[in-house]
Amino acid sequence: MAQRASAGVAGPAGGATGEAPGASGTSAVRWDAGALLERLAAGSSRQDRLLHVERVPARPGVVAEWPEWADPGLVAALRAAGIGAPWQHQRLAAEHAWAGRSVVVSTGTASGKSLAYLLPSLTAALGGGGGRRSPGTLYISPTKALAGDQLRAVGELGLRELPLATYDGDTPAEVRDWVRRHAAYVLTNPDMLHRSILPGHARWAGFLRELRYIVVDECHRYRGVFGSHVAAVLRRLIRVARHYGADPTFVLASATVSEPGRSASRLVGREVVAVEEDTAPRGETVFGLWEPPLTGSTGEHDAPVRRTATAETADLLADLVVQGVRTVAFVRSRRGAETVAVTARRLLDEVEPGLGGRVAAYRAGYLPEDRRELEAALHSGRLLGVAATNALELGVDVAGLDAVLLAGYPGTRASLWQQAGRAGRTGAGSLAVLVARDDPLDTYLTHHPEALFGRPVETTVLDPDNPHVLAPHLCAAAAELPLTAGDDELFGPSAAGVCEQLVEQRLLRRRTSGLFWTGRDRPCDLADIRGAGGTPVRLVEEPTGRLLGTVDAGAAHASVHRGAVYLHQGDTYLVRSLDLDEHVATLEPAEPDHTTYAREITDIGVIGTETTADWGAARLAFGTVQVTSQVVSFLRKRVLTGEILGEEPLDLPSRELRTRAVWWTVTEQALAAAGIEAAGVPGAAHAAEHASIGLLPLFATCDRWDIGGVSTARHPDTGSATVFVYDGHPGGAGFAERGFAAAAQWLAATRQAIASCECADGCPSCVQSPKCGNGNEPLDKDGAVRLLDVVLASGLARAPSG
Repeated sequence: MAQRASAGVAGPAGGATGEAPGASGTSAVRWDAGALLERLAAGSSRQDRLLHVERVPARPGVVAEWPEWADPGLVAALRAAGIGAPWQHQRLAAEHAWAGRSVVVSTGTASGKSLAYLLPSLTAALGGGGGRRSPGTLYISPTKALAGDQLRAVGELGLRELPLATYDGDTPAEVRDWVRRHAAYVLTNPDMLHRSILPGHARWAGFLRELRYIVVDECHRYRGVFGSHVAAVLRRLIRVARHYGADPTFVLASATVSEPGRSASRLVGREVVAVEEDTAPRGETVFGLWEPPLTGSTGEHDAPVRRTATAETADLLADLVVQGVRTVAFVRSRRGAETVAVTARRLLDEVEPGLGGRVAAYRAGYLPEDRRELEAALHSGRLLGVAATNALELGVDVAGLDAVLLAGYPGTRASLWQQAGRAGRTGAGSLAVLVARDDPLDTYLTHHPEALFGRPVETTVLDPDNPHVLAPHLCAAAAELPLTAGDDELFGPSAAGVCEQLVEQRLLRRRTSGLFWTGRDRPCDLADIRGAGGTPVRLVEEPTGRLLGTVDAGAAHASVHRGAVYLHQGDTYLVRSLDLDEHVATLEPAEPDHTTYAREITDIGVIGTETTADWGAARLAFGTVQVTSQVVSFLRKRVLTGEILGEEPLDLPSRELRTRAVWWTVTEQALAAAGIEAAGVPGAAHAAEHASIGLLPLFATCDRWDIGGVSTARHPDTGSATVFVYDGHPGGAGFAERGFAAAAQWLAATRQAIASCECADGCPSCVQSPKCGNGNEPLDKDGAVRLLDVVLASGLARAPSG
């Protein structure tokens, strides 16, 4: 319950302090982040919810000189904009780029990564002339909104001689022609590059001939299947640029990730230098790990259920607003963001009528002027609390925040720090609180803070050699320019074999000058770069007939089956029907008090084993598998409490998926020696499977919904008890491969997550899964711990890691 704060919040000397704005928007209340967190956790009802407090110390900035080569007019404009001098990491990255070395700058939020690419690219553009077109830059961002914000930021520098423009789906036809003919700095996205710029490269000949820099912003977003598609698009871009005589330099900007140089090199297909040391100043961050309490409700098989992260976050947001602390609460869905905002406003109005008006929701799809208004309201203090989706994480300039709440782990440590970094952006101290959801990964992290703090963030995972991804892009590349033997090096080791298959399928034709596209259709339409293959299912609104969007064919059975609650751009719909023959789902607007989780049963067969690690009683393997799955029912769960309201059957066909998997086996003798009798093996393996799926996102940049699993007491292809975890995308996405590489840490964390859970027989926080097709039966929590003990003791420490 929100309570009115006293005039100030006292704290120890040397703590992270800041000033909270008063009602007029001026700074009025001094506060200390550590003391503020203690205040939130005070009281008998909350004393056990704050499980850990981490203090990330402040650091000073390290200033560098402007490069001698930087355009004087640009430097003057940057100084006028308040940038007196670059930080050292900005100067270092810019020097690499100016020298023609591809570079990735991987530093924290608000560290000024954009200056690293603006310095060389704008200097090059401003130094053109003499009758020739200026050296060009192609800026690529994952969203149109981010490109729009970049356009505004560069435009505000007042460089009138710079031909600058966006080129996306909203660009009018008459403007597109001007951009192709005159622009030196073009801002676009991977989709437009794939479907318009590359297929029509002849019209871009003048720009491509002078292309000097390719900027890839927020490159950590390009992961999994989407990242693999973008990797292929970038290789096509390199190939076309070379055709016109250009050899552009890549400048990539990333959140803090592990091995950024390696990840960036895999994305762009060439060696990339990494700049990782963040030399921008930063105030102290006080970071709390918060676990909601158990409720009196019970879930499946009478398992205890925790209070939802959404409800807990709404309470904390209200408490912070009452104390005058400018706060953003990150929630995973737009519906969740609205729920947090509405609940917080209600709590605040109970304290003081009208106080709820200082809280708002922020969602994707807002118009630029709406975003600017929200930012201005936060800056001035008129607005104290915002419940937001990650639309506010990416590319929106909100400074001066004091605190961040995270309603559930955002999926990667990179996103965690990206979101936490939204507070304290002016150099002052800040507070961040992660509120755990009721699932294995969130529970593990709140009880094992060492998994979050004092260790590098994840490596960005993608697989450019995935043949299912590569094939349509090779077709598109052949239509752009005939494929020749020299292209194999650019597209990777599997390209030659995929080309042979495309020739056999008569999609490509071999001639003396290379391989040509034979079809009449546009080959770029073969690849949905944000999808996973197959004909997308169209989402049609009843009764208007309006097309809302599409979902991937592979995800349709689980996400838009009859009766599913579906979130689309923040609005909630109820699925009325799914026609798989016509690839259409009909939806109607609704506000149900529940959400839905599809359940599916799965069988798996080993097609080929690529690599193994033998440890005597246990064996780890990675390879290709064939997965047969069928969605058989769905659960309805109440939104705020997690209470199960019922289960309904579904009649959907099975689906086939050839993908990549990691699996481990244990001999019968080792299981018996560990006290796991034959009758208990299925439950032990099943529980270990669920928990390992829940923990893999800690080691690979994926969501648990990107992967699947199967467990069996004796698999026909291995002859032993086996647990499989596979990529949920055709051809694989790189997640299972990462699991194989990090098996020692991954399975040790899985074992700890199960053993440390306070439940007796298994619950959603450890071994129960919302998408289990077997109704979470059988599950043996203690047996899973003993099974993993066998695997870990069999020599896993000598397995590949990293």
